[in-house]
Parts: sequence; C-alpha cells; structure tokens
Amino acid sequence: MPWLEETGVEVAVLRLDLIDPLISGNKWFKLQHHLHAAEAACAAGVISLGGAHSNHLHALAAAGKRFGFATVGLLRGEPQDTPTVRDLHAWGMQLHWLGYGGYRQRHQADFWQPWLARYPNFYPVPEGGGGLPGARGCMALREMAEAQLASIGWDDFDAWWLAVGTGTTLAGLVLAEAGRRLVYGAAAVPAGHGVEDNLRAIFELAGENDQGYRLLEASRGGFAKVDTALTTFVEQVEVGSEVPLEAIYTGKALMALRLYVVAGNVARGTRLLFVHTGGLQGRRATHLNIAHPGGTPGLPLESDHFHE
Repeated sequence: MPWLEETGVEVAVLRLDLIDPLISGNKWFKLQHHLHAAEAACAAGVISLGGAHSNHLHALAAAGKRFGFATVGLLRGEPQDTPTVRDLHAWGMQLHWLGYGGYRQRHQADFWQPWLARYPNFYPVPEGGGGLPGARGCMALREMAEAQLASIGWDDFDAWWLAVGTGTTLAGLVLAEAGRRLVYGAAAVPAGHGVEDNLRAIFELAGENDQGYRLLEASRGGFAKVDTALTTFVEQVEVGSEVPLEAIYTGKALMALRLYVVAGNVARGTRLLFVHTGGLQGRRATHLNIAHPGGTPGLPLESDHFHE
C-alpha cells in the first residue's frame, strides 16, 4: 500500500479468514472452550445471541450442523430476511427474535433464566462467544503467528492491530502477550457499548491487570455505519492487495490503522501484525460482495464444508 511505503511501516496480515469456509476468522478460537465446556457438561445443545448478520451465530450454527449438536439463536430486533438468517435456518438453528428492548436485557443477571427453562440443559454462550473462555481460546493466536513469521522474512514484530467488537480476541492476545507486545484494538462499536466492561471483567476473572493494550475509536459514527470513504478505501485495498475485507470490522480497523500511521504515530521501521478476524459472510448483504482473484466470500448453503 502506498501509505505504508511512504511512512516506512510494514504490515503483515494474519489471515484467519482462510482457516475454515464457514467457522471462519476468530470465531472458532472464541467458541472452542465454550464448546468443550458444553460437551463436558453433557449439554443438550448451545444457545447464544447475535444480530441478523451475526458472524458469531453463523459460525455457531455451522459448527452445530457439522458436529451434530442443537443450536438456538436469540436475535436482536424484529424478524429479518438476510443471507445470514437464511443460513441459520438451513443449518437447523432455532431462532427467536427479541426486539431491541428485549435484546438490551441480555446483561441482566436473570436474562438466561426463562430461556434455560425453555431449553433445559442447553449451554449458554455469551454474545460473540465472549467471556474468559472465549479469550483463552484466542490466546493461541500468538503462537500461530510466531510460527509463521519466518515464512515472510520476519524474525519478530512490534505490535498487534485488530478490530474490536466485544473485546474478546483483544483480551486473549493481551493475556498471551503478558506485556511483551502492545495490542491495538480498533473499536467497531462506539464508546459505551460494553467493550471496556467486557475487558475489565475478563482480566479480573483471569487474575491479570489490564495493561498492554490501547483502544482506538474506529466506528465511524456507530456500529455497522458505513460511509463512502470507507467503502472506497476497502475497494482500493482489495484491488492493491487481493485481500478481501468487509466494512463493518476489518475494513474499519485497517482504515483506522492508515489514519494512525499517516498521522505520524508509528515510527519508521515498525512491523505491525494485522489480524484478519473474518466476517466475510456478512458482505453478502452489501454491495461489497464482489468477486476477487482470491475468490468471492459468498457461501453455498449446500457444500462439502460440512465434512470433517
């Protein structure tokens, strides 16, 4: 990218979007410990929350279909017909629309009580696969990245950069780094949407302090708010790099990185590792769902992806 060449900053991309066609990006890492706990508890199924384009629910439903366990999704807002929702239906997830007021109750202490009475012995997973189990799953990303550095001619790097929705992946990297490298989180949601509280709760449960990261505002006016400057930037990056992005998380995070670098906040010679957290399935509801040399992010409903 010209802005990196001009500033003398190097950026490598950890392509978590390539890990699995359906359980993509950081989703498997966040789900892994939750699903192991559900299995250990002999749960009848897994129940969780998300929106009409939720990458988390999409990955959970795909995992349920592939590995043979029941799933229930509690969705924000009123019923919608989206590519994501159609996938959830096709993969057998039982859906309940909570409205917006009902969804805001998810942080209440007694929120799960009526749902677990309706679905006894189901294992509840927080929104986005969050919490300490989700963060612990993401700790594996550090070792994964370090094992691949030699393949790009790096012996080390200086800091991480990634999009933040709930803060779970960022928390996992902070715990894994234990102060060695700084973790920059580009928040795709505005301040006051719970990221800071989620991070504080995870670090308290882990018995660790919350040093080693920096949150930057990157929502560009609100969660899922997309403007022309952002979509133009995403399209330019894809043409130049052949790395597919989506505008809600990875696009905003990379644009925030460009603004931060161009403003002179990063020294020449710095090496940053940008985490591609997936989420490409959500592009199917936007005009950014275009084919690229690396392949289109559109997903088939019937495919061999369900075979282990």
